[in-house]
Amino acid sequence: MTASMKPRALLSVYDKTGIVEFAKSLDSLGFELISTGGTARKLQEAGLTVIGVSEVTGHPEIFDGRVKSLHPAIHGPLLARLESEEDRNGLAELGYGPISIVACNLYPFTDAANQEPKLDDPDLLEMIDIGGPTMVRASAKNHRNVITVCNPDNYAKVVEELHSAGSYESVSLAFRQQLALEAFEHTAAYDAAISDELHARWIGRAESFADKSEQEMRLPNALIASAAKLHTLRYGENGHQSAALYIDPKVIGTHSTLVTAHVEGGKQMSYNNYSDADATLRLCRSLSTDEWPETPHACVIVKHNNPCGAALGKTQVEAYEAALASDPESAFGSIICFNEPVDVDTAKAMEPLFIEVLMAPGYNEDAKSIIMQKKNRRILTIESPNNRLAPLERILVKKPIEGGWIVQTEEAPIIDWTKAKVVTKAEPSQAQIDSMKFAVRVCEQVKSNAIVMVQGTATVGIGPGQTSRVEAVKIAARRAGERAKGCVLASDAFFPFKDGLEQAANAGASSIVQPGGSIRDQEVIDAADELGVSMLFTGHRLFRH
Repeated sequence: MTASMKPRALLSVYDKTGIVEFAKSLDSLGFELISTGGTARKLQEAGLTVIGVSEVTGHPEIFDGRVKSLHPAIHGPLLARLESEEDRNGLAELGYGPISIVACNLYPFTDAANQEPKLDDPDLLEMIDIGGPTMVRASAKNHRNVITVCNPDNYAKVVEELHSAGSYESVSLAFRQQLALEAFEHTAAYDAAISDELHARWIGRAESFADKSEQEMRLPNALIASAAKLHTLRYGENGHQSAALYIDPKVIGTHSTLVTAHVEGGKQMSYNNYSDADATLRLCRSLSTDEWPETPHACVIVKHNNPCGAALGKTQVEAYEAALASDPESAFGSIICFNEPVDVDTAKAMEPLFIEVLMAPGYNEDAKSIIMQKKNRRILTIESPNNRLAPLERILVKKPIEGGWIVQTEEAPIIDWTKAKVVTKAEPSQAQIDSMKFAVRVCEQVKSNAIVMVQGTATVGIGPGQTSRVEAVKIAARRAGERAKGCVLASDAFFPFKDGLEQAANAGASSIVQPGGSIRDQEVIDAADELGVSMLFTGHRLFRH
């Protein structure tokens, strides 16, 4: 092995988009091309002269290509500090020529992990790249001497910089650092995807995890998150804050999530739009189940992260009108979500209302034309199986705090209604229990302290985000007005004093569902009995902070 006098570029990519054009540009600039496997074959088929990695290392690829580039003849040049005379002399003594450019991207592990049917473990593990990340990290570490490019979108920029600088040695440090940072982000995201997938597959499956509790197994030992920036948003919650939208690699190429939804109409979605839309979609998914077969259509209206109306209906327009009636004043400038494609009747009913964002699994063409007559109205299409929103799935929610993070699972509450306990002399009717099931599902998505009043399967008054539970009751009752008479009321946590229950009964609530668990439960139960209100304890608190 002898050192080449020409600058060298090492090209080894899984995603071969643009690699031939990039290689031709490097060849025209006098670079000697080194490559591996499929990349080498593609370049040779394009008429380029390529030196195989095995020729450089003097060692054949082994184990079906598992080991190709892991050799000092590759990593010595990648890591040599050319500003150091000792390193330069060491390369010369070994006969290794410097490598000035590395183009490398990795096996698509996320695509393999998402493949249906699922790959078994041995096949999935074959999609974990070893040599690629090592080359990327080595060249990025030594970016003062090696230009690292792992995104095909940057090939043209590298060629432009080479032309502009006049030589690879003269390419600016700032540009090299930009590419090196992208390279480290690339490998970090790759490792995060692997750890997330293997945690999901392995935790609780093997005997080695038998000593972990259920709570421990549901959460990873290390919080490793990775997401790619889709675009910068205009600003954050307020004008002085910066914001951007990031995407989970697992959902790239789909339109089944909020981030990947197809967006049409109006101006660009803002930080607040996405935040409110997430709360809206989450509740609508929670209501999009088979629990209410006679009222399959769900409509949710949210303002400032809190529902101001939610309803199920026999028809979509019935659900919309019931949800709107819950708090029509707050619904101005709201975000609305339906669990099924929007039809013409609903589109006509929504015409007078100012809506920031509308979400659904689809839109009837005539309905879409009506909706889009308002030029600033944005509509999002959330692709869903059978054109019906999929139910809420468990996810991990991460909240930063000073010095770290707190993490929890986000999922619909699982309440065993056969074990729920009627604690009052009066018993709720079956119709009231059915309303309780709906009320609890809505209440779980309202900021605490939360009170939800419902009639049937529609909210009539919501008291969100109060520091006092009795104040939350007052707000819900004020919004419900006369519709509070005979309503079912859900509380996200126990009543600490009887005053909250008394306020509810005075407003007209006839039946109450709450978790129970207060040291004054009996006092609250006695008050309910005096007022003739039925009450059921679920044993499940539903705080949302």
